[in-house]
Amino acid sequence: MWKINHLEEKEIKKITNQLAENKELNCSLPGGGLLHIEPGFPYLVVYRRSKKNNHLKKIAANEASYLIIGNKDFKKYQKLIIAISDLLSTRFKSYMLLELFLAEKEKTSFCIKGPEDILPSTLNTLQEALQNIPDSKSGAYFKAAISNTRKRQPKGKAKLLTITKAKQCGALVVGLEIPSAFNDEDGVFYPLYFRDFKDSIIEAIHLAVFDFIRVQTSCGVRSVRALGRQSLKDKVYEIDKKLSRLERSYKFLWLVSPSNIHNIKKTFFNSGFEKILDYHYRLLPVDPDLIKRRLYNLKIEDVDDPAMSHLFREKREELDQQISMLSERGSPNFFYNGLKLYGNVDDELLKNAQEILRFLPNDMEEENRPTMDAREFASFARKEFQYFHDQDDQFKSKIHLRKDVNIMMVNQGELYIPADYKTGRMEAKALIQHEVGTHVLTYFNGSKQPFEQLSIGLADYDTMQEGVAVMAEYLSGGLTVNRLRILAGRVVAGKALIDNYDFRGIFQLLFKEYGFSKERAFNITSRIMQGGGFLKDIIYLKGLVKLRNYLKEGGSYELLFTGKFAFHHVNIIKELTDRKVLQPPALIPSYAGGKLYENRLKDIRDGLPIHKMVSEQEELRESVSQ
Repeated sequence: MWKINHLEEKEIKKITNQLAENKELNCSLPGGGLLHIEPGFPYLVVYRRSKKNNHLKKIAANEASYLIIGNKDFKKYQKLIIAISDLLSTRFKSYMLLELFLAEKEKTSFCIKGPEDILPSTLNTLQEALQNIPDSKSGAYFKAAISNTRKRQPKGKAKLLTITKAKQCGALVVGLEIPSAFNDEDGVFYPLYFRDFKDSIIEAIHLAVFDFIRVQTSCGVRSVRALGRQSLKDKVYEIDKKLSRLERSYKFLWLVSPSNIHNIKKTFFNSGFEKILDYHYRLLPVDPDLIKRRLYNLKIEDVDDPAMSHLFREKREELDQQISMLSERGSPNFFYNGLKLYGNVDDELLKNAQEILRFLPNDMEEENRPTMDAREFASFARKEFQYFHDQDDQFKSKIHLRKDVNIMMVNQGELYIPADYKTGRMEAKALIQHEVGTHVLTYFNGSKQPFEQLSIGLADYDTMQEGVAVMAEYLSGGLTVNRLRILAGRVVAGKALIDNYDFRGIFQLLFKEYGFSKERAFNITSRIMQGGGFLKDIIYLKGLVKLRNYLKEGGSYELLFTGKFAFHHVNIIKELTDRKVLQPPALIPSYAGGKLYENRLKDIRDGLPIHKMVSEQEELRESVSQ
């Protein structure tokens, strides 16, 4: 940060020279002042530092363009404002100065002080947005009035600029008087209330600023989402790295899967589906209490950016639940925490699962088709790795063949394959796109973004990830009847678990009632019962159902390759992309192109039912031969 101790003509000239070169400006000013201006924005949010209450500073400091006026040399700050306005109003045809200040204690509504005759649309937009802010204390909405006055500054304070000076330098001055609703009558501060209040005001300001840009200026900002800061504060990256480091200190899926699965299976089959060995789990490499202490020592409340603050708080809650689950493996509490993490089996999801199992009988011929073992599958995966490397030479990953894993999985961008794994050749291409074309790809794409969370995964990312992974199987032309039945079987098993079925009960339900082979019935049951009841497996079909609905509504499929995030994060990802904080995906999977991909994506957007998303065998053979 550039430090300016005296605001003299020479220093002001240096500031405007940097702005004239279209460079980002970030400097400290006399009396505790701050100036931050990113290129391309025709407005400046202004706040005067106070000796008592500086909570509104957090609202101003969230902006891509803001000035915190220090507590000395006010007249020199006025000269700085004139110089900035004169330069940038010439560039953008107009320039808005929006000053934020607290209302007197007895006032409970917003007051917008500005030239209503010149900025009717902008001031009305701000008024409407402020009136949509709920007051959780009263249960009503805030009121907001527009005052067409020349006095647009805090009571008892000098004007930022006189109307004459503002006209001369091409600026329009607007004052926003904000009620101190986040304090009680005695001045006690409510931090959680203020957090939501602050975020709502920031959103209202952005709506008004975008209207001003659209109507009054030549600025090229095309979306209200692009108005947040492009260069985020160091605190954001610090919290991101610390959260990622905490999550990387343990491998959640690895630690909840049993290390003795092969003995469990052998004993269960040899006993005529009666005897079930206890699950044995790997030792924890971390102390859960210590990890939680570090987790809640993170100063997320110091993150001003609403989007990033929201993402970090969500992630902290998710890690808290995961850590609790690790310390409760083998107990009923593991199941209940998993229910919070992965959700219930709702009616729509169960209906889709039952339709799949009713309309799609078990494909008994599959067992007679050519198979591929673990080593050959690994070789197949390496070809996809090479496809990624051809797009970005920084791509690298590893493949692990392990005797102590019962499922294929990707962990931190690396592929783990059970040593005894076998799959049909016609299904292998689909599974490659599931594991490598989705999980490995989004790990790498996320790692190319400025936030590590997008490679490890934002909170609740699993549902979307698995939905995209299964959709990749379909779009690549390899989603089989039995594969879709397995996903439906996992949902049925999850519902049975919620309904208090035990291991034998779930196995028999799948084996006898739904016609799964004993191998598949065991695999589904053993996965759903690990840890003491693990509902993660319901998210594969849940994610597919949600993704189908998202695509039917016109959602972008390619956007989902950006990294690992949840459905409810789509708008935040769009916002951060529009703000140029995030970059487009570095890698695109090999199936994403060509007629098969385009036709199948169109079918989904046109409403193809999930139980009809299976590939005919002729299509499968053709896709394998390509």
